[in-house]
Amino acid sequence: MSQAVPAQAEARGAHLQLALVLGLPLRNPQSASGRRDVSGGARMGNSALRAHVETAQKTGVFQLKDRGLTEFPSELQKLASNLRTIDLSNNKIESLPPLLIGKFILLKSLSLNNNKLTVLPEEICNLKKLETLSLNNNHLRELPSTFGQLSALKTLSLSGNQLGALPPQLCSLRHLDVVDLSKNKIRSIPDIVGELQAIELNLNQNQISQISVKISCCPRLKVLRLEENCLELSMLPQSILSDSQICLLAVEGNLFEIKKLRELEGYDKYMERFTATKKKFA
Repeated sequence: MSQAVPAQAEARGAHLQLALVLGLPLRNPQSASGRRDVSGGARMGNSALRAHVETAQKTGVFQLKDRGLTEFPSELQKLASNLRTIDLSNNKIESLPPLLIGKFILLKSLSLNNNKLTVLPEEICNLKKLETLSLNNNHLRELPSTFGQLSALKTLSLSGNQLGALPPQLCSLRHLDVVDLSKNKIRSIPDIVGELQAIELNLNQNQISQISVKISCCPRLKVLRLEENCLELSMLPQSILSDSQICLLAVEGNLFEIKKLRELEGYDKYMERFTATKKKFA
């Protein structure tokens, strides 16, 4: 099966992702860039926060999870030109300071899972080196209009938010590998999806009842997850099976029986791609 990824590094990333989704064993699949904080979840005092800041100044990694923080720590301003990883997951942060967040010019990974964010400031799009953005389980309804300027972004996780549509800005991200939009309120997939460069698109547990046939045109899309939506079999483009790069299609939990999918024209071609891909990692 041909690969549509030009660079060797991106190809390795694609192979890693496919191996993971096909359930094949891998050594050390997760990044070890961050240090795990195993201390308790109590609110922090100023001295403890200063200690974390001092450590981050040496390591380039600032991780402060489960601490009941209600604001983005202003103390990080002094590390704006140094930090490469920030993880403030499992707190109660409601907003990001616009004037500060855009100053982390070397930041590669930003995680704010399980907070109370309702909007992202436009300034977040100044993070030109950002590769991983994890914002699962917040209250986001849309993305900044300039989100497509995050030119280095490879992994975007927005599961468990309030998105009502596929953000069109994602189609401007040329290096995007993995997009998780599961557990939102998306009802349809528009024609612009055909310009998406992602390798994996997770749309599980939305309210999707319509999908544009253009999804078959995604040049790199190998994994499409559509479980637990509102799809009738007639609304699933058959070209996904016969004329796409998709080699893993997950559609359980919709308004049709899986055995009916196997009867569609093009299913044999899909299974050929699935089998060929799985053999590569056997």
